[in-house]
Amino acid sequence: MNESAPTPVADPDEQHRTWIASLRSAAVAFVVSRLMVLIGAAIVAAEMRADENKIRPQIFFGFDRKVDPHARDLVLPRSAGRMILDVLTSWDGLWYLRISRFGYPTFVPPSITYEEPQARVAFFPAYPYAVRGLDRILPGGDTLAALSLNLVLGATFIVLVGLLTRAWFGVEHARTAMVLCAIFPGSFVLSFAYSEALLLTMAAATLLALHHERWLVAGALAAVATATRPNGVAIVLACVVASAIAIRSRRDFRSLVAPALAPLGFVGYQLWIDSHANESRVWFRVQGEAWKEGASFGLTAIRRTLETFTQPLTSPTDMITAVSFLGTLALIWIAWRRHRLPLPAAAYSVVIVVLMLLPATVTARPRFLYTAFPLFIGAAVWLNAPRRRDWWPYVVGASMAGLVTLSALYGVYGVVP
Repeated sequence: MNESAPTPVADPDEQHRTWIASLRSAAVAFVVSRLMVLIGAAIVAAEMRADENKIRPQIFFGFDRKVDPHARDLVLPRSAGRMILDVLTSWDGLWYLRISRFGYPTFVPPSITYEEPQARVAFFPAYPYAVRGLDRILPGGDTLAALSLNLVLGATFIVLVGLLTRAWFGVEHARTAMVLCAIFPGSFVLSFAYSEALLLTMAAATLLALHHERWLVAGALAAVATATRPNGVAIVLACVVASAIAIRSRRDFRSLVAPALAPLGFVGYQLWIDSHANESRVWFRVQGEAWKEGASFGLTAIRRTLETFTQPLTSPTDMITAVSFLGTLALIWIAWRRHRLPLPAAAYSVVIVVLMLLPATVTARPRFLYTAFPLFIGAAVWLNAPRRRDWWPYVVGASMAGLVTLSALYGVYGVVP
């Protein structure tokens, strides 16, 4: 059922004007949403300044102490700007900066824990090495390079969302899709030193290339995606599905180049790190020992969701898990029952959701759900129906509030991102 399917617009000039207006709205939404993240980080800076005696774990990039590897510096910076940067480079950002500065270890000790610096083997190389390359060009250090890179990638991703929406559902839905992806709370990753910005950009560009049957380009972009994050392997299935459709409908065997190239990033990193650390399957061992990435097959997300209702307000992390899990179900329902996504995009989204719910430790989170961005395109089309347009101001308000709240909670280590 496609209750708000776009009506084709015959006038190319009108389509162009609609697209330009959509880009302007998306640009405003992107700038405002980035300001919301900064406001959340500023709240953390104010909280830190209000209590200068607050004990904070210390992180040394010389790796000479065993401390919380996600934490910022114990010494309170004099500059509020420095404190905001500390928030934007906390958690996973510190691990990526470690890789950018020091590379990967040549030996991983047995029974490794996440407190040991060798645990950075678990983080894929595309983003930190891109930061290292940009740092050699830009002045200001690797922190500025990491955040600048994600700012550009984030803006590029939002435009790609618009292009995909226009290709799949019509230009009149592009504005809603771009704004929704810009302001969704999980979009905080576009301002933090996280690798999701690169993955999102590569995945969106791959889906667009698949739509236009640019098989070589799609395969190359997908290979970068699979070298960026473990869940980047979802784009491999998108390439497989797109190729299968092309072969079945037109006997286009050239399409096989896309699924052939797509997994090279993941496979290449596994082979390289095994050789570099002189240990077979070292990444999988670190995932299991240091990060405790066992499988619960969604049971952890369900349990924490139920606990949120039976024991409300006891765990902010469980509450965020519950909201993410229920939001995932809603988005899947919209995509399946109301606005069917193209099969490659649906395949990508399914794998992302499965990989999000699979772990026994860190499960449903806004940033993981955000990675399944085609679901947000379907939701945007659904929200753009005339009878639901009155909902839009409430969606925008709730998203902006969530963006500030999440940024602040992650900054004070109130929840696990």
